[in-house]
Amino acid sequence: MDLPVMPPVKPMLAKSVARIPEGMQYEAKWDGFRCIVFRDGAEVELGSRTGKPLTRYFPELVAALRANLPERCVVDGEIVIAYDGRLDFDRLTERIHPAASRVNLLAEQTPASFVAFDLLALGDTDLRAAPLTERRAALADALGPAGPPVHLAPATTDAALAQEWFDRYEGAGLDGVVAKPLHLPYRPDARVMFKIKHERTADTVVAGYRFHKSGPVLGSLLLGLYDARGALQHVGVCAAFPMKRRAELVEELEPLRLDDVADHPWAAWTDDSAHEAARLPGAPSRWSGKKDLSWVPLRPERVVEVAYDHMEGDRFRHTAQFRRWRPDRTPDSCTYAQLEEVPRYDLAEVLGG
Repeated sequence: MDLPVMPPVKPMLAKSVARIPEGMQYEAKWDGFRCIVFRDGAEVELGSRTGKPLTRYFPELVAALRANLPERCVVDGEIVIAYDGRLDFDRLTERIHPAASRVNLLAEQTPASFVAFDLLALGDTDLRAAPLTERRAALADALGPAGPPVHLAPATTDAALAQEWFDRYEGAGLDGVVAKPLHLPYRPDARVMFKIKHERTADTVVAGYRFHKSGPVLGSLLLGLYDARGALQHVGVCAAFPMKRRAELVEELEPLRLDDVADHPWAAWTDDSAHEAARLPGAPSRWSGKKDLSWVPLRPERVVEVAYDHMEGDRFRHTAQFRRWRPDRTPDSCTYAQLEEVPRYDLAEVLGG
């Protein structure tokens, strides 16, 4: 493979905002695996958000991309699976499987699609420094002849239409709307776009769990986010699982279990003074009383997406709700930077109303 932009490349990212900004290009926010496709003739490589290849997991897409993309190009987009008229992320995650026979079976039963929304290179030309308007025009031209399962993502500069998409497309399983500055160059691994979602969610690191009060089944997952210093901070818990699922989770997480907390980022959790410098599980609380705050340490390697209502300081105000596992994310990508910064509002305005 010999392209002007070579793998691996980390995709350009978005940060959460409360509402749709004016004067930008708007696209639907797809609920799938972010993927940068590299094609050089017969060679096709699918790069994940982390830069690791996804190629072996989507053999049906490799053939489709070879048939529908320009001979030599680098395209940013999303791998999705549609089921029963809407996007299905759970079926998508099933494709990340070590057995080739299983992958091939699922490729036939629940084939994936690719939705293209940016063009990084075409032929011998590196387009990353070009403004979004030029890249979008070139992408639309390049994908003119393309057909399913390769799609050009709909885009508009009409904010009112984008709001309609935001309101209407949720029923199809889409996450919301992405807004992109018109003159923005392609900036890998930078949060320079904007996303407007239907609920606040965060990708968090599972770093431990507590047992349920009823017995040796999981009570809650302990969640962490990395701060600007690279320290893993305890931000809250995720609970409310069915009892059968609680027992299954203990078994599923057993390979990550640490026998000694000394090897864990939260090793100092029993030291009261340590809680003054960092957020750790088991922090003294007037609400916990004599509640058992002991926990089972896990190697911080799994990522889970949770929904939350709002933050209180640097933690979730209430118990977060499980949304899905994120095998496409790495723990070190789970930082505070992804969290929506809620616009401040004067309490006097509320009381005065």
